[in-house]
Amino acid sequence: MSNITTTQNNALAISEGELMEVLRNSLYPGAKDESIKMVIGYCKASGFDPMQKPVHIVPMWDSKARCMRDVIMPGIGSYRTQAARSGEYAGISEPEFGEDVTETFPEESYYDRDSKENKKRGSVSVTFPAWCRVVVKRLLPNGTIAEFAATERWKENYATVSKDSAQPNAMWRRRPYAQLAKCAEAQALRKAFPEFGAQPTADEMAGKSLNDDETVIDAGTGEIIKPAPAAPQLPLYTDEQMDANLPKWQAAIDKGRTHGDIVNLISSKYTMSEQQKARVLSLKPTPPQPAEDPFVAEMEAAEAAEY
Repeated sequence: MSNITTTQNNALAISEGELMEVLRNSLYPGAKDESIKMVIGYCKASGFDPMQKPVHIVPMWDSKARCMRDVIMPGIGSYRTQAARSGEYAGISEPEFGEDVTETFPEESYYDRDSKENKKRGSVSVTFPAWCRVVVKRLLPNGTIAEFAATERWKENYATVSKDSAQPNAMWRRRPYAQLAKCAEAQALRKAFPEFGAQPTADEMAGKSLNDDETVIDAGTGEIIKPAPAAPQLPLYTDEQMDANLPKWQAAIDKGRTHGDIVNLISSKYTMSEQQKARVLSLKPTPPQPAEDPFVAEMEAAEAAEY
């Protein structure tokens, strides 16, 4: 029975080609065939019914490949399903929200790839909850019920219009409470059931880059950790600057400064290439000029006077 996919309750069996056609025209309209195949493979490996749409196809910017890629991400429903199947899921609290915050995101300029024109995106005012707290309960082997709480902040989770924008996308503007509640629930489910995996959900990763290092997951607890922002990138030290300043660096070497002193000085303000560092390291102290013999100088002066 190759290429046969059966739904979870075995009530329906269709070929993979037929299933792809159904998914393409219903749950994933416009998706590429290879992306739908990844959905089917993910569901087979996890024991999910693809017709329940437990996973999403999320277009993400791959900062290393410098292109958009379709990535298969679980939905919050997949975590709920796995928790229910465990037989140890003991319920979840109602989401608790923090105070309302209203923020105006300023106007932005952006490049429209379709029209190949620079355009402006108007300012947007959004009211959202500062945070959301959710508690998931799990029945332990000894019969007690443990609670696993997760608190997520809207500003740390909202999806942006594009990778270069600070404005929230339409979904996070229209449904700021529901979207944040799903993120908090996913975090709490990962903490309560870490054995089910630690992959973030589509709601948590929407609008983020694939390699931006914003999402780090603790393998032990399943908790998403936001690392400290990276240090700002220093401007490049151009070859023109190197050529113009090379006499100054040579003079510094002649005065006893070390090569390391010069490299550290430049690197404190600029990003140097390895070739530029090599040029500094190649500088040699200028040999001292021999002292002039006074007698020779007098003879040369006398000869010059005669002629």
